Amino acid sequence: MVSTERSGNTADEQSRTDLLHLIGAIAPWDDLERAHLAEAAQWIAGGAPLHRVRAPDVPATHLVGYFVVLDHPRGQLLLVAHRKAGLWLPTGGHVDPGEEPWAAVARECREELGIEAAASPLTGERPVFLTVTRTRGQGAHTDVSLWYLLSADATAVTAFDQGEFSAIRWLTGEQVLIEPAHVLDPHMHRFTRKLRHVLGGVSRRR
Repeated sequence: MVSTERSGNTADEQSRTDLLHLIGAIAPWDDLERAHLAEAAQWIAGGAPLHRVRAPDVPATHLVGYFVVLDHPRGQLLLVAHRKAGLWLPTGGHVDPGEEPWAAVARECREELGIEAAASPLTGERPVFLTVTRTRGQGAHTDVSLWYLLSADATAVTAFDQGEFSAIRWLTGEQVLIEPAHVLDPHMHRFTRKLRHVLGGVSRRR
């Protein structure tokens, strides 16, 4: 008889292998992202729990799917004023046990913005950036965040989860970069610079 424990372990091993392939395809933007990618790979391969099972900090390190919504023609990114964090952040949320990161992004997109997730043609259903971040305040923990890029027309986003967010803003990359770093996700400036590099590379190839 095959034990359920063994089957569960096999599924967990496959999930970890898939995650390692996913982050292995991310080209690091700078030395910090290179260090974060190495740290995340060690964490995944080491067998530690990957998913949050009790809010806000169990286990102390867990997986998050961020998604940055880009209106390509306008060159604007969507940021939300997160009530608990007190920061302007991309939308996103925790990856549930047994859930693939892209599935978490699609679920959170529906829950938080009321629209279907449409992967950017620049990246497809794969993350473009990875960060390892210690959160602030009560219940502080570490988020290992996969950053995805979605496409949407700004006029299509007509509602948002007002329980989580107090406001939303559409900003160009230039506008994001002149925002004080302390009001944003601590890696938002770095992500924006990486995105501008990606967008510039696409323009040069056309």
